Amino acid sequence: MISRLVFLLCFTVLVQKATPSDILDVLGDVINALADAVVSTLFDEDTDTSDKDLDWLYELLEPEDQCNPNPCHNDGVCEVVDDDDFRCSCPPPYKGKTCQKVRNICKKANCVRGECTVTLTPPYYECKCKEPYQPPNCKVASSCNPSPCLNGGTCHKGVTRSSFWCDCPANYTGKLCQVGPDDCYEENGENYRGNVSETVEGLECLPWNAYFILSEAVDLSEYNILKELEHNNLCRNPDGDARPWCFVRHKNELTWEYCKVRKCFGSGNETEPIEPNEETTEEPTLIPEEDFATCGQPQTKRVAARIYRGMKAEPGAYPWQVSLQVRPKGTDIDFGHYCGGILIRSCWVLTAAHCIDNSTEKQVVLGAMNLKKLDPDVQILDVVEAINHEDYRETPEAWYNDIALLRLKGSEGRCANETETVRTACLPTETFPDKTECTISGWGATEKAYSSNHLLYAPVLLLSQKRCMEEKVYGNRLDGSMLCAGNMKGGVDSCQGDSGGPLVCEKDGTHYVYGVVSWGDSCGKRNKPGIYARVTTFLDWIDSKLSAS
Repeated sequence: MISRLVFLLCFTVLVQKATPSDILDVLGDVINALADAVVSTLFDEDTDTSDKDLDWLYELLEPEDQCNPNPCHNDGVCEVVDDDDFRCSCPPPYKGKTCQKVRNICKKANCVRGECTVTLTPPYYECKCKEPYQPPNCKVASSCNPSPCLNGGTCHKGVTRSSFWCDCPANYTGKLCQVGPDDCYEENGENYRGNVSETVEGLECLPWNAYFILSEAVDLSEYNILKELEHNNLCRNPDGDARPWCFVRHKNELTWEYCKVRKCFGSGNETEPIEPNEETTEEPTLIPEEDFATCGQPQTKRVAARIYRGMKAEPGAYPWQVSLQVRPKGTDIDFGHYCGGILIRSCWVLTAAHCIDNSTEKQVVLGAMNLKKLDPDVQILDVVEAINHEDYRETPEAWYNDIALLRLKGSEGRCANETETVRTACLPTETFPDKTECTISGWGATEKAYSSNHLLYAPVLLLSQKRCMEEKVYGNRLDGSMLCAGNMKGGVDSCQGDSGGPLVCEKDGTHYVYGVVSWGDSCGKRNKPGIYARVTTFLDWIDSKLSAS
């Protein structure tokens, strides 16, 4: 019986023009016959075979379900096309392979003095007018009729038809008197439901469902309070950032800013950043260094969509991330971000050798999210020594042994303090297999061709050395001091990180620094993944330098 079915399977595949479903039907008959034969041979009729079933064999041969989990965003319905592809049926107004884009439904809209917002009912757009312009198309201004002022505020007409101002009652603020005396946020503001819609720079927030936001492929379905967000432009913190924020239009570019919301009294730490001690440049007496209690343990993180291809990191997700900042020696100009780094001990940072310039003064910033607006709990420490690998060399083709250590200035064996946003990454104790998904992070270049103020991260796959040494990739330019990671198709790459920054791989909840961002051909280019210093190659070197100090 089985031999006949096997013959039928071969005939179906080799002779007939069989579809994948035909082959699976015949293969299913083979499996059924095999199961019957095994059970009848090994077990008699009285034997309980319930715990000896062959479900594992069916699961092994069953094709992967391309729709589980559902790859379609924005309530798209997934349909399996064949064994290795799927199709998303996108509800209006969405489109794209995974319903991740919005149709240009605002092309027909003419929101003269307002923002075109996306809705889920026909015509799928609505004009959100700026006060005092009136719907439906925000063409006509009516400054105080009706009055836009809230909470008993009195509306006063300005010099022009479109100007007005609100005289707010005591303890109420905001352009429309919408901000009450109890409008504040606690902790990081994830539960903030106030009425502020202005950023710290004085810009008006965009409506969360503005086409200007969604056309940049920002997927707000990631945010669990989308239904509450989509009809207003109020400041919120849907992704666990440091405080409430919103999207804004700045010079006709989409960006985001923290909001002008005060913190509730007594709800959190209001200490200033730890600055370098400028009173003395003498190095402290060296005593045994105190290590952190743990390594490789980030705060719990959630994925939040970002304007750029890299994603916006939330506080504490990459607490080992370092900003190496420099300025010319003998000057008092501001330090500027130059490279990334990885905190591996309280007083030690791992970085790339090509980041070391002996003509500069150096400091590191720890625990930072936005380099333009440092949070109160960041730590800023001077670098007292930079140690390049002795065999580091630069050639026109590649950088070899591209790794360095920075010793930080501290006292009593302590430099950086362990906090929720400042922690060390572990050094690897074993190798990770090819195709492991790891993470890069930093403030590096984006596809917009400039650095991001906010810390970004992106997933990358470890690629085999054999693949990366193919002629069309990097050929013989690679050696054992390097590894490559990324995507052969291009796209996300170490442009989302920084030179000297971390490539971190996770195992059993612990994160290990497996690579240091080194070099590559362009950014996100096809067949040109990022190249990293392979940390496992340098473990003895790192240990010798730390021990010697």
